[in-house]
Amino acid sequence: MSLRLGSIAPNFKAQTTKGDIDFHEYIGGSWAILFSHPADFTPVCTTELGEVARRSKDFADRGVKVIGLSANELSDHEKWVDDINEVNNVNVDFPIIADHERKVSALYDMLDHQDITNVDTKGIPFTVRSVFIIDPKKIIRLMITYPASTGRNFDEVIRVIDSLQLGDKHRITTPANWKKGDEVIVHPGVSNEEAEKLFPGFRTVKPYLRLAKSPF
Repeated sequence: MSLRLGSIAPNFKAQTTKGDIDFHEYIGGSWAILFSHPADFTPVCTTELGEVARRSKDFADRGVKVIGLSANELSDHEKWVDDINEVNNVNVDFPIIADHERKVSALYDMLDHQDITNVDTKGIPFTVRSVFIIDPKKIIRLMITYPASTGRNFDEVIRVIDSLQLGDKHRITTPANWKKGDEVIVHPGVSNEEAEKLFPGFRTVKPYLRLAKSPF
């Protein structure tokens, strides 16, 4: 079954650098980010994991648990984490799934079907750079896929988390290039009468476009 926005994130059990986990139990009542990496000891992946570790407070402040995945053995992960910490001057304190058999990668359709060089010594594909944002109900709310050659923009990942969480709490959507603190769009399902109560002073640009101050 293909995964879509709104799908329940498939559960799995796996070895990680922080011990064995049941994915749904790991998420608990939090938001979560699952993100894949083609392989250990690679330059782009090393910088990405360092960036996630550097921004651990940003994720914690938003109630988000982070979990990485790479298609290598657990023993390789443990050695690689030392490199990540040294290169980026960080402390990687989130788990990294050891998916050398590609079970989780296949479950989430993260294997590379484009780059014929992104394979291991046996010719088995590594993963692309997938990102899944999952809410406390275990529902997939965002999926982004980058090619193995392109590092992810974690400003964008955090921006989307802010938008999703704000939209769940208030009856709003967010415009192009929105950032935390910017004006928001009053949800089309909210009448003008309701909008006056919910967003005093909102402004009407067009009947279908009403802007309000951010509820943050």
